Amino acid sequence: MERAVYDRMAEHDQVHWWYVARRRILADLIAREVKLPPDARLLEIGCGTGHNFEMLRRFGRLDAIEVDGKARAFASSRLGHAVESAPLPGLPGIPDRTYHLVALLDVLEHIDEDVASLKSIADKLAPGGRILLTVPANEWMWSAHDVVHHHKRRYSKASLRRTVEAAGLKAELLTPFNSLLFPLAAALRIVGKARGKTDSDDKMPGAALNGAFTRIFGLERHLVGRVPLPFGVSLVAILARD
Repeated sequence: MERAVYDRMAEHDQVHWWYVARRRILADLIAREVKLPPDARLLEIGCGTGHNFEMLRRFGRLDAIEVDGKARAFASSRLGHAVESAPLPGLPGIPDRTYHLVALLDVLEHIDEDVASLKSIADKLAPGGRILLTVPANEWMWSAHDVVHHHKRRYSKASLRRTVEAAGLKAELLTPFNSLLFPLAAALRIVGKARGKTDSDDKMPGAALNGAFTRIFGLERHLVGRVPLPFGVSLVAILARD
């Protein structure tokens, strides 16, 4: 990602509606769908500034990886111990058969070798472990936001399932989310492309709008994994070894 994206992340990741609501949705999904032991070990790959740490640490002992040096230093201060630099797909130095949950949250779309990366992550799972994965959805929504964030691709449900299966994994859950705000997001992407927009969509909105979006998106914690959602800005999956 471009430096400005990391800087905005560090500044706003505790209050921006997208981060706040997404953490609530994912925490609820982990609690409901992933059966973690009391002594669970977790790994977040591509943790950025560490904005998911507080949420993930509810479920066990957390380690993290981030390849950007400035973001890694910021995240290490939040985690309380060193965040490692172990790039995908190899994950050098990360022990095999160790982690009960590996979180890969809006990271896979940045990696050229997505199948090889998932295979490598699968090797890090303890017996019975799971991967929590989120990616941007809908190839047709490609925009300046993806360019600024250095995305390699967006996924459809079908293309993500093919990627998962090619890595020798199975999707126990695979569903769109960020669905309630999807019509607005889709309209903004279409208008932005028509107008030649060149910046990303992650700037901080005004307080009233930020609060409204937090509440609307956050409602999906009651829906994701319970109710079939036909569309969304993103996809979320829980993966296990096949």
